[in-house]
Amino acid sequence: MDKEFGLRRGVIISCQAPEDSPLRDPHVMARMAQAAEKAGAVAIRAEGALDIAAIRASCSLPIIGIRKHHYPDSEVYITATRHDVDLVADAGAEIVALDATDRPRPGGESLTDVIAHAKARGLTVMADLSHPHQGASALEAGADILATTLVPESGEDVRPHGPNLAALKALVEAHPGYLVIGEGRYATPSDIADGLGTGALAIVVGRAVTDTYALTTDLVRAAERAHIVG
Repeated sequence: MDKEFGLRRGVIISCQAPEDSPLRDPHVMARMAQAAEKAGAVAIRAEGALDIAAIRASCSLPIIGIRKHHYPDSEVYITATRHDVDLVADAGAEIVALDATDRPRPGGESLTDVIAHAKARGLTVMADLSHPHQGASALEAGADILATTLVPESGEDVRPHGPNLAALKALVEAHPGYLVIGEGRYATPSDIADGLGTGALAIVVGRAVTDTYALTTDLVRAAERAHIVG
């Protein structure tokens, strides 16, 4: 199976901001997406109907849309339900990314049901995984693209707080002919080159590019620890 679903090989920029960030504004996210497009990014990952709609109105790149919502009966919070899929679809995304781990979903919905609903809405489905072994079940459930989005930090990472290239390579090798995307703690040019070197179609970069609030917080805290400030 060799489809690209409108995606090209390269860098995908995640334009998101946490709830407590001053950057959390659809207009700001749209501007970030425009900058990413001008710089040569191949797609945008965005969260929430308002941000997705604002980016769709101002950017021609494919949008990987998600909805983050915490439910009381499940740990799954990335596009967990069919309702979440509808919000992403109605906002204008072409691709929906969702938690495709084996954890129970809210309201007893199954991964297969949510993916089938996304397909009925005309969306390509990207499966966010926490371990390479989940790739087979995600494909069986109907996913089109596999991604390492939820792979946790571990001793396999290329550096502390860096990406897990071993997980990405394992996913690529286990599923030849399917599209695989590297995501999770990619931050440097060498991360991108090494990630693409595994055979992945694209690499998603978020915090290292778009979250100036978090990055500045890190730097200020480092300065405080070194007694440079205060």
